[in-house]
Amino acid sequence: MPVGSLSARRRVLLVINPSASGVTARNRVVIQNAIAAEHDLEVAETNRRGHATRHAQGAAAKGIDVVIAVGGDGTVNEVTNGLARSNTSLGVLPGGSTNVFARQLGFANDPEAATEQLLHGLRTDNISRIGLGIVNGRYFCFHVGMGFDAAVVERVERFGSLKRWFGHPLFAAAALVTWTKGFDRKRPHFSIEQLDQSPGPAASQPAVDGFFAIALNVDPYTFVGSRPLSMAPLATLESRLSLVTMTSLRVDKVLRTAVSALRGNDVSAVPSVLRTDDLDHFVVRGRRPFPWQVDGDYLGDTDLLEFTFDPDAVCLVLPAGGSTTSVRR
Repeated sequence: MPVGSLSARRRVLLVINPSASGVTARNRVVIQNAIAAEHDLEVAETNRRGHATRHAQGAAAKGIDVVIAVGGDGTVNEVTNGLARSNTSLGVLPGGSTNVFARQLGFANDPEAATEQLLHGLRTDNISRIGLGIVNGRYFCFHVGMGFDAAVVERVERFGSLKRWFGHPLFAAAALVTWTKGFDRKRPHFSIEQLDQSPGPAASQPAVDGFFAIALNVDPYTFVGSRPLSMAPLATLESRLSLVTMTSLRVDKVLRTAVSALRGNDVSAVPSVLRTDDLDHFVVRGRRPFPWQVDGDYLGDTDLLEFTFDPDAVCLVLPAGGSTTSVRR
């Protein structure tokens, strides 16, 4: 539901990651000038992991009306965690290489065009409180990847400085190298428990073994250029979590899944893919330590992940004409 109307001129903190691939000196000036023309603007830069969260927490404590994240999805995630359960609203502008969450919300992939959409959302009070998933105490905006997906992200991060220039080709190369050299495709890496959504106490459910799984708040899972890669079409800001699990990494099944996702078909029609929707709690237990990533940031290896859903996580500024029911999926 829309959050109550705020004053026309708001106190805004712009949190910028100057190292993000889509942030330039020019578009910083354009964005700052446009926002400052309508609101009381402060600017803060990040220079290390976790810095954006601290900026956002400080802003919420001071009663700042809106914190706008300018950077990649990792920056957006950190700001979200700093604002969770506060009355300070979250604004998102694309500044990274893929900008999954901003594009899922309907923002243009160009920072300057997206700024006008965001300002229009503020002018019309198009702000809603949305639900988000939590994994091991950390909120995520769009997905958590486990297994093969996270191993690819880890390899990309070894060459983080190249993301600005090579973007999707770098991810493709990392996926190929991980597939051929760096990932066990014979033994399942984890088991997923507690998927029963029936009323009352959780019934005993057989564990699902997986090589690769994605928990999603919204769909698509990511974008390949301008094309969405859809894994869970029922995952929206109006629903609880979706979970997609691959129980095999056979080449034919992986290729069939990828083609289905790019075409917008139901990936769960592939025999090795399981999809469960409308989840509010589940556990991923490692057979041995497995890699995981949150909103595109690799977080190391773990042997246990616990997922829950918070239906009132954060106030979100939506683009002009956008709503939680019209978020692309």
